[in-house]
Amino acid sequence: MQSKGSSSMVSSMVFRTRISSLLISMFATFASFYVAGRLWQDAENRVYLIKELDRITGLGQSAISVDDTLKIIACREQHKKLSALEMDLAAARQEGFTSKTSSDTDGAVSKRRPLVVIGVLTRFGRKNNRDAIRKAWMGSGATLKKLENEKGIVSRFVIGRSANRGDSLDRSIDDEYRQMNDFMILDQVEAPGELPKKAEMFFALAADRWDAEFYAKVNDDVYVNIDALGATLTSHMDKRRVYIGCMKSGEVFSEPSHKWYEPDWWKFGDKKSMNSSFGASNRYFRHASGEMYVISGALAKFISINRSLLRTYAHDDVSAGSWFLGLDVNYVDEGKFCCSSWSTGAICSGV
Repeated sequence: MQSKGSSSMVSSMVFRTRISSLLISMFATFASFYVAGRLWQDAENRVYLIKELDRITGLGQSAISVDDTLKIIACREQHKKLSALEMDLAAARQEGFTSKTSSDTDGAVSKRRPLVVIGVLTRFGRKNNRDAIRKAWMGSGATLKKLENEKGIVSRFVIGRSANRGDSLDRSIDDEYRQMNDFMILDQVEAPGELPKKAEMFFALAADRWDAEFYAKVNDDVYVNIDALGATLTSHMDKRRVYIGCMKSGEVFSEPSHKWYEPDWWKFGDKKSMNSSFGASNRYFRHASGEMYVISGALAKFISINRSLLRTYAHDDVSAGSWFLGLDVNYVDEGKFCCSSWSTGAICSGV
């Protein structure tokens, strides 16, 4: 009897051991399938990412890691967002929410990048001069627009405000502006001693308003040959920083009674020259004559950015020349810009 009981217990233990082994085997099999499936899925993901990278970059067999691939894809997503923001910015510019847009005084957006923006520096009491310029070369109304659209030449009279804001001088300019729509009215006092600051402000504001190849300063008693100007400037478009004009280096006068007195004469040498009865000291640095000169867009933007730091001297042409002394600028001494002597092919002439 005892032998039978022992045999039954052994059989029961063997049966339970087999069940346990079977369960363990089944669990191990399922675990193997699970791990293999995850590994296969990861491998498929890696292959997909590499194929996508190959398709985008065209590099063929790639040895870039998955982490690097994910970074590249993330960068491309950021690039898409940046492109969308740039489109929004362009739309905002068209709506007038930014200052640096190629817009006219009436708010219209120009589709063509201007070749040159000409600022004709004028003052109160010079309407006859302005009318003569409109008739001779600048045009007005539809003719002014045609010059801008077909030749890319934008021309504006540049003037400040009266010291007595809102007086008859200001009102006369406002009336003329409403009629002709060809002014840049600066927020500064119109005075002879402020001419260098006036030129500086013109270049700065013009660079903010129009994205042109060149910017020109002209006096309101100068006739401009538009065709010759356009041809000359086109020949210099390959130069990034260019300063064009009738270059000179005049005397620096230290006597306050002299017409061309320079209060900062001491910066240019000794007080008086032994050979001059006018009290002339050394000569100015090389600069373009103030009747008319042209600077490239890069230099105009330099003036716009640094306008609060730029020093001015007694004369606007000397001041402009001083701004470019420390820069890598291509000086072009162009005889066609010597307005005092009219010759065949000349760009300007005093009237």
